[in-house]
Amino acid sequence: MSEPLSGHVEVDETYVGGKRRGGKRGRGAEGKTIVFGTLERDGDVRSWVVSDVKRCTLEPIIRSEVKEGATVSTDELRTYKDLIKFGYEHGKVQHGVGEYVSGIHHVNGLEGFWSQLKRGIVGTHIHVSGKHLPKYVGEFAFRYNNRKRPGEMFERVIRNF
Repeated sequence: MSEPLSGHVEVDETYVGGKRRGGKRGRGAEGKTIVFGTLERDGDVRSWVVSDVKRCTLEPIIRSEVKEGATVSTDELRTYKDLIKFGYEHGKVQHGVGEYVSGIHHVNGLEGFWSQLKRGIVGTHIHVSGKHLPKYVGEFAFRYNNRKRPGEMFERVIRNF
């Protein structure tokens, strides 16, 4: 198991799936698969396909993956409101009112990762089923986490087989 993320950590979720004409976008959109992630600023990303964004689903992941005392930046999702009780310094941005940065708090790094993931799926794979999405999410996290060492990436893949 990896060491918990520390320092300043961004926490966010995204929805992956086909486009629906006239349907709802984002949270609550039909037919979407939820991907949850954490990103240590200037460090690694970790991501998981999750069943929902309820507190009972996401809090245990945050508590096991993010070191107590870390600064955690999130959006306004109510699931994150109790993080301060677990020893985190918590700040949020309110995307719903057009706020994307609040002092040191933002989730722009993780939003960039989500953008790469979605562009990679649409541009390369066209469509990915929810059943296989965890494998693709893992691949994109691996690439992101090895972006500063591209020459070692192939060897790392081969070594893990």
